[in-house]
Amino acid sequence: MGLPLALDWLATCLWLTVQCVGSSPPNLILLFADDLGFGDLGSYGHPSSLTPNLDKLAAQGLRFTDFYVTSPVCSPSRASILTGRYQTRSGIYPGVLYPGSRGGLPLNETTIAEVLKPLGYNTAMMGKWHLGVGPNGTYLPTRQGFDSYLGIPYSHDMGPCHNLTCFPPDVKCFGYCDRGVVTVPLMHNEVIIQQPTDFLELETAYSKFATHFIRDSANKKQPFFLYYPSHHTHYPQYAGVGAAGQSLRGPFGDALLELDSTVGHIVHTLKDTGLINNTLIFFTADNGPELMRRSHGGNAGLMKCGKGTTYEGGMREPGIAYWHGRIAPGVTHELASSLDILPTFAALAGAPLPKVALDGFDMRRILFHGGPSRRKAMFYYPTDPSEKYGVFAVRSGKYKAHYYTRGATHSDTTPDQDCHVTSFLKQHDPPLLFDLEADPSETYSLAADGHPEVAAVLQRMQQLRDDFQAGMEFGESQMERGTDPALEPCCRPTCSPKPDCCRC
Repeated sequence: MGLPLALDWLATCLWLTVQCVGSSPPNLILLFADDLGFGDLGSYGHPSSLTPNLDKLAAQGLRFTDFYVTSPVCSPSRASILTGRYQTRSGIYPGVLYPGSRGGLPLNETTIAEVLKPLGYNTAMMGKWHLGVGPNGTYLPTRQGFDSYLGIPYSHDMGPCHNLTCFPPDVKCFGYCDRGVVTVPLMHNEVIIQQPTDFLELETAYSKFATHFIRDSANKKQPFFLYYPSHHTHYPQYAGVGAAGQSLRGPFGDALLELDSTVGHIVHTLKDTGLINNTLIFFTADNGPELMRRSHGGNAGLMKCGKGTTYEGGMREPGIAYWHGRIAPGVTHELASSLDILPTFAALAGAPLPKVALDGFDMRRILFHGGPSRRKAMFYYPTDPSEKYGVFAVRSGKYKAHYYTRGATHSDTTPDQDCHVTSFLKQHDPPLLFDLEADPSETYSLAADGHPEVAAVLQRMQQLRDDFQAGMEFGESQMERGTDPALEPCCRPTCSPKPDCCRC
């Protein structure tokens, strides 16, 4: 351990007022919303969202204004948060995985759960996996370090969605889903326990799962890691009877309220078990809002465009860190990323880091001391990264340079034509350059205004980009391994005709 890291560790121990040796390892909870925009939470400025529990965590914890994910779509973003590595390294590109995908998160990748398990952590996941199922469940969470799992292994629109709308008749769900594939399964560990999933009871099941897991860990006096990647607020929205019709924001608001309610149940259980003072909760989301869904698709606030794009709306997300009595309430403008979760959790637990190239940085200086971030740059990959085009954009300090821009179907319908799928790939030479502190909406390129500092900034950004790309090794694409309908999860694997017979 070098001197700076040793000093950081010592300072953290002093800050936490615990001994470095013999102290109780902290419990760690990672909450990950789906298709949630920078402007969707009440604590991030939305006037009609009802998110009292998340807003309380934000008010009593540390709220990030400059927190980024690594991809503007689901699967690659999820791979990065669990491994601390850009999706290009693990091969989770281009696009997302499907029910019958042959590939998934490679088993030689090390997840947060696998980092923590050797230290005696109880590990569990509930919610949306979306990192592959594969032959005989090869890529399920239980094969990636999680002791227990309750959830759906991919997006809830990846199957016929009649089961979202047919019960009860007074609770309406909204949207259209895939046809010609199996109905969406609910899995416990590696066994399908319900198909199709009863979505209107799903959040209740998750709350019960989380409560049991936390109480069980408390009774065993075992530190735990709980990962909850929610299906909310991905389109089509749904909400159970406790949330449907209860928000001011319609179906999206109801779905968000239901997610928030589960967060409330988790916090209540931590308090009830006496674990609240030794638990770090971190909340963020996988990518920006699906603007093509209009009011059913979320809001990016001041940020430009949304899901599918490398503009700020596609990849800048809410970030909230809460640890009662340990993290001082406040707001940080330091640059941070979902990549930084794994090294931070590992450091807090005293776990060694995986012996691979990591792209994340320990955030303890930010969390506990209000200090500067170790992260000096953020690199923006499109949904289909390639060595030919490389990084589409780079952020360093307050500046962001765009080398390529492109719209996306996910961000259609907005007045900004740059967001639309008809805004085809465009190279910028010289790059577009934005001051994100003065212009977070990426409206006024400094390169067009003759600012004297532009040349020096762009030179520095280009060097960062060149150095990063020189160290990037692209893993074999898991998506390009294709799909096989026989791999779609079915609770009656020998039934016929498929997929319609897959019901239990």
